[in-house]
Amino acid sequence: MASDAEIEETMLRLVAERGADKTCCPSEVARALGGPHPDGWGPLMQPVRRVAVRLTKQGRVQIVRKGKPVADPDDFRGIYRLGTPRA
Repeated sequence: MASDAEIEETMLRLVAERGADKTCCPSEVARALGGPHPDGWGPLMQPVRRVAVRLTKQGRVQIVRKGKPVADPDDFRGIYRLGTPRA
């Protein structure tokens, strides 16, 4: 299992690679660390979400749902994507 530090590093790298107007799927972060098989990346989805929430609160990542930033990173449901924070 990947550490929070490894998840954070991978997440920040993938978001930066996408650029300002693009987002990445949290499963891309999990797959980059756990490999292509669901048994490898599936268990990483909750830790990826936890790190995404922390980085959003720090202003380093933005959680996006339906094209809009989530209002409360502690309280959102459903499919989400990760992007660079907008100014």
